[in-house]
Amino acid sequence: MKNALPLRGVKVIELTHMVMGPAAGVILADLGADVIKLEPIGGDPTRRLKGSGAGYFPMYNRNKRSLSVDLKSEDGLKLARDLIRGADIFIENFRGGAVERLGLGYDTFREENPGLIFCSEKGFLSGPYDHRTALDEVAQMMGGLAYMTGPPGRPLRAGSSVIDIAGGMFGVIGILAALAERSATGRGRKVVSSLFETTAFMVGQHIAQAAVTGETVKPMPVRTSAWAIYDLFDTMDDKQLFIGVVSDKQWPIFCNAFSLHGFRDDPGLQTNAQRVEARDRILPAIRSICKSHSQNELVSILEESGLPFAPVAHPQDLTDNPHLNANGGLLNIELPDQEGSAKLPSLPLEIDETRTSLRYDPPKAGEHTLEILSELGCDEARIKRLIDQQVVEPLEE
Repeated sequence: MKNALPLRGVKVIELTHMVMGPAAGVILADLGADVIKLEPIGGDPTRRLKGSGAGYFPMYNRNKRSLSVDLKSEDGLKLARDLIRGADIFIENFRGGAVERLGLGYDTFREENPGLIFCSEKGFLSGPYDHRTALDEVAQMMGGLAYMTGPPGRPLRAGSSVIDIAGGMFGVIGILAALAERSATGRGRKVVSSLFETTAFMVGQHIAQAAVTGETVKPMPVRTSAWAIYDLFDTMDDKQLFIGVVSDKQWPIFCNAFSLHGFRDDPGLQTNAQRVEARDRILPAIRSICKSHSQNELVSILEESGLPFAPVAHPQDLTDNPHLNANGGLLNIELPDQEGSAKLPSLPLEIDETRTSLRYDPPKAGEHTLEILSELGCDEARIKRLIDQQVVEPLEE
């Protein structure tokens, strides 16, 4: 089946909150896994975040089913254990020791479900810091990413939960590797991904840069560029455009596009190294040209030339982006805890030239409780008792 999702038939139990764990879960869900999200009675508190956290739940919880269950009760824990015993993958991202105290740790299931792939999304891998509580921003600060992002003396976190998301992605990489191995051995693995080590990996290029150059690395806003033209430029209509000219082959193309024949033919500007040395001469001329054109005019010229460029966009601008709207790049998702819908990005993959799609909107808390309990083999009497004792909470119609 050409367009069948590759993880169809894989069952995932997800006990997560915030971004890192749900990001891992949504990748697996978009790829076809049956992801059951265990939420506390009343729903995951992430649903109720305001401000910059208001988009976490709708973005990272589509294509999942929700079971609201009280894990402080013995009956609730038994339901969770039964689900995990029958699962292929279990994902959790709570503080170290939390799932072990609930009796849901890796050792609980190693013999009962030897094929289980157990994924913990943590702040730190094993070492002196593994007892600490971490957040995306904590990792960015202590891992050097905030230093590289902000201007000197003003470390600044990146404008997205990039470490949470990347940490979730690394967790999925480990899960998929373990799934591949399990097909041969029949046994699962324990996979741990972390925020701090993810940050270290992402700034590794700068660690290597310091080793190669012998110089202290400067934050990106004041870095010494590797290319003469690799910058933001103001336009006539008070907008901005990024332009990059990153090879000797691109240089004459750029010069021809803007009738810069003197620059094109200058023997002192034929190599990238020469142009970097001449930035103070080149950039004022380019800034003047850009300031004499509208953003749309520059886009037209640069698109025809095939050079790298990018208008500076606001995140909300992407909902009207013609490229993202052309072929499943945006999914129209019903918001789970309020009226209305939103266009949100789909998984950035094509498989057999097809994008992943929306099977379930982000669930309301407990939306699939009755369905999941029935699949677990609970009869009507047991389901009624679990509801009456507030062990589970189905969605009220």
